Formats: sequence, C-alpha cells, structure tokens
Amino acid sequence: MKRIGLLTSGGDAPGMNAAIRAVVRSGLYFGMQVYGIERGYAGLIEDKVMPLEMRSVSNIVQLGGTKLRTARCLEMLTKEGQKQAVQTLEKHGIDGLVVIGGDGSFRGAKILSDEYGVPTIGIPGTIDNDLEYTDYTLGFDTAVNTCLDIINKLRDTMTSHERVSVVEVMGRHCGDIALFSGIASGAEIIVVPEIKFDMDEIINRINRSRANGKHSNIIVVAEGVMGADDFARQLQEKTAYSVRPTCIGHVQRGGSPSMADRMLAAQFGNKAVRLLNDGIGNRAVGIRDNKIIDMDIIEAVSMKKTFNLELYETLQMISM
Repeated sequence: MKRIGLLTSGGDAPGMNAAIRAVVRSGLYFGMQVYGIERGYAGLIEDKVMPLEMRSVSNIVQLGGTKLRTARCLEMLTKEGQKQAVQTLEKHGIDGLVVIGGDGSFRGAKILSDEYGVPTIGIPGTIDNDLEYTDYTLGFDTAVNTCLDIINKLRDTMTSHERVSVVEVMGRHCGDIALFSGIASGAEIIVVPEIKFDMDEIINRINRSRANGKHSNIIVVAEGVMGADDFARQLQEKTAYSVRPTCIGHVQRGGSPSMADRMLAAQFGNKAVRLLNDGIGNRAVGIRDNKIIDMDIIEAVSMKKTFNLELYETLQMISM
C-alpha cells in the first residue's frame, strides 16, 4: 500500500490529534504517503485533501480538538455522495483510509470497504464510550477528568452553602461519563439512561445523607435523562433544600488529552496503519482487557452497549 488517507468525523474528542500524529508517523515509517482529509466525509466529497509530512504533525499530541477539523455529513448516506468520495480517493491514488470517529463514522467506513473495495480502518474517537466492542474509546478518559475537576470545585461551594448540586454531563444514550465521574468524585447519586430513576428515592437518599452529617450533595445526571435545570426544578419542588443546576456542556470535548488518551491514540493509530500495511481493511481497532484488538467494523458497531451494573451498585454502596 503506497498511499493512505486519514480523516476525523462526527463529534471531536480529546486525543484525535495524537491519533493523527500516530497514523502519519506510522505510515511514514512503512514508506507510505499520508494524506489528510479536512472536515471528515464532507471534505472527502469536496476534495479537501492535503499531504501530511513528519513536521505536519509536530507539537499536536498535547492539543485538543482535531487538526483536520470535523463535520457531520448527510451526503455520505447517499449513493451520489459515496461515489464522489471514492472519486476523490482515486484522484489522489489513495489505497486505504483511516477514519477516526464514532459509530456513524464507522458505518461510512464500512460502506467504502464493502461496496467500493477501499480498505478502511476505524479508530473509536468519541467521549461517550458508547461502543461495546472496546473497553474505552478515545477521549473518554479526558472527558471524565474534565467533569471530575468541575465537580470537585462544585463540591467546595455546595458544602459552604449546604446545597444540592445537580450536574449535567454528556451521554445521550450511554451513562458512562456520569457513572465514572460520579464514582470518582464521590457523588451521592448518579442518574443514567440505562437505569430508571425514582425522584422520591433520590430525596430519601439525600435525607439519609443529611441525617448522617453531610452538608452537601452531588447528583450527576446524564444528558440523555434530562437537563440539569429540569431535574433541579423537579427536586426543588419536592424538598426544602437549596438546589443549584450546572450543565458542564461542550467543555467536556475540549482540552489537552490525558495520558491514558494519548497512549490509546498512539496504539490505535499504529495498529490501524499496521493493518493497512498488511492489506487488511474493514476493521475497527479497540482495546479489551488492556490489549489492542481489531474486529469487523460492522460487527463492532452492531454490538449492543451493556451498562456496567456492578459499578453502579458500587456507587450505591459507598456514596453515603
């Protein structure tokens, strides 16, 4: 394989730049030419392609966001868009493609592999950690640490005023950010899409914690359940406690990636290039049991995400 392309697609995640660096430098190591595609599949359709060299990716490992930028692309769902994307690859003589993104991005990669014969490798770049085939997705650790830092600060002021803090974190259909940041911050309660909540039981838990001498409470709510404002309002209507909502928002997607995400980026990027160098496509890379793995890309995105009930039960036992 002489030339490979690289794009980032969908929502950005900390560690994408580190993964770009790993793909480019691994490709150069194997004697490949590496081309960056700006703005994801939209840039592929629009021919926003540029060569990447060793120095093109210098000093980006510590940066959040993505050097190649990203975009949603509905055109990639159409035959016309797909054919235009393939024409762009053929124009530049690109033999294989690395796609960094989530499940939607992976489905686009699958189409290119299956229907057009373009060897394509997916790197899971999404802060939600919502792909079952891999223990962790790129960006998740950094996002959780961002939430943790903010929740720690909220605890200080909530304790000073004896308040209840409702903290909304990202995670539409997957509660992992709420679960991990809630446990790590010592939150009393987490509310996730996978577990139906009972507001009366939440109030009982707050009452018990106050009876045990606590002066503040942290409730971490995944955005897929409801917004912090609505949750705080419902809670306030049923109690005499002072309740304050906080939505952490898109700050979770930014910032310098953690050590864990930089390590994943290096390993994922290198594995992707090794597969392409061996002429292998239609795969997704990931990590399982602390080992870098790869599997069929559609099999990967078709696996139903399971919620870690044991971790959730751990919080229930230790949070009071």
